Amino acid sequence: MNLYVFIAGILGVFTTIGHFIMGSKQFLRPILESQIDQIPKKVMHSVFHYISVYLITSSFILLLIGYGINIGESELLIKFIAVNYAGFGIWQIAIALTSGIKNSLTKLFQWTFFILIAILCFLG
Repeated sequence: MNLYVFIAGILGVFTTIGHFIMGSKQFLRPILESQIDQIPKKVMHSVFHYISVYLITSSFILLLIGYGINIGESELLIKFIAVNYAGFGIWQIAIALTSGIKNSLTKLFQWTFFILIAILCFLG
C-alpha cells in the first residue's frame, strides 16, 4: 500500500464530489442558463464533463494503485496524473492572480486540491 497515493486518491474523490455539487451549481448551470450563443454554451458544457471524466478516472486509478493494485507502469501513471494536477493548480493560480478579483486565491480555491494531489503523487 502506498499511503501518499491512496490519500491523493481520496482527495481526488472529494474534489470530484465538489466538482459535481459546487461546480454544477456555481459554474455549469449559470453558463447553461446564460444568454450566450449555443455553441460556446455547449463547448463549455463539454469541457465541464471532460474534467469530470478525468477527475473520476484519475481518482479511481490513484485509489487502486495506492491500495497496492499494480496497473502496468504504475509509477509512470502516477507521475502523469501528478503532472496534470500540478498543471491544473499552477494554471489556476496564474489565472486567479491576474484576474483582478479581490481575494482571488480564496475564491478560486480549487488549486489547493490540485496542488495537494500532485504533491502526494510525487511523494508516492
